[in-house]
Amino acid sequence: MFRWGILSTAKIAREQLIPAIQDSENGVALALASRAVARAEQLAERFGIPRAYGSYEELLADPEVDGVYIPLPTSQHVEWAVKAADAGKHVLVEKPLGLNAADIAPVIAARDRNGVVISEAFMVTYHPQWAMVRDLIADGAIGRLRHVQGAFSYYNVDAGNMRNKPELGGGGLPDIGVYPTVTTRFASGREPVRVRARVEFDRSFGTDIYSTVQADFGDFDLSFYVSTQMALRQFMVFHGEAGFIEVHCPFNSGLYDHPRLELHNQTHTEGKVFRFPGVAQYRLQCEAFVRAARGGAERIFTLEESVRNQKVIDAIFRSDESDGWEAV
Repeated sequence: MFRWGILSTAKIAREQLIPAIQDSENGVALALASRAVARAEQLAERFGIPRAYGSYEELLADPEVDGVYIPLPTSQHVEWAVKAADAGKHVLVEKPLGLNAADIAPVIAARDRNGVVISEAFMVTYHPQWAMVRDLIADGAIGRLRHVQGAFSYYNVDAGNMRNKPELGGGGLPDIGVYPTVTTRFASGREPVRVRARVEFDRSFGTDIYSTVQADFGDFDLSFYVSTQMALRQFMVFHGEAGFIEVHCPFNSGLYDHPRLELHNQTHTEGKVFRFPGVAQYRLQCEAFVRAARGGAERIFTLEESVRNQKVIDAIFRSDESDGWEAV
């Protein structure tokens, strides 16, 4: 069994990744670290994790830990991904990995010099619904793809939440703007060439709270909006000349809706519904990561893909500043 260490007691670790690791077929949570050892001990006891540490350095020094999951604030992702790799650990790090594409270069260098696997935790790319969207498009089920449309929003005005703290890497585009971009790139196999966007910032927090984006992929467009101060909503639609695909729970599978796809024909007179009951995308992500770390020929989200996705977000911010199209 692959022996995981978890750096911090963050909410996503508590609610998603630790349960996914414990439920996986090839991994187990061996160690947990927090800057407050009492928090580490409390969460370790809750999940039956044998070892609790009062510092991240102590966990990285544990020779029996094979790899780590890093759910720290975004501003600390690169630092601790590099430190973990230099300690000889494989690394699964929460998204976004960096705050700009250039941030990722030291992580790639650490991966290469240490011979470890490092991956940004885009769990959606492991969900079978997205593999099906990709296959349907590739097989011509909707004909020529012309337009992709999407949205991701939630309401959070908690001043103490890291998502509302720019110094910790907060903001809507880093947190959720990455999802319409990564899923469109994944499903289409294409990269955008330029973007145009308008971004609104909260005057109190200093974080981006609303963005409306148009991305030019050459022969089709992506348009989406994201917000951290709007009612809960997620959707993605892939519209072609011969039909369209609606993804009803594209990102937080099972939270906003039940994951399902609807495939419609050109005249909207015929359709198919594909459902995905019982799929645990975080568990699938953990299992795929372990297989890759063990040397298997496994498709995982690579650091090179992370760079390409982050370049889109960087261009969106530049477009808001220039008030025009920006090359990706």
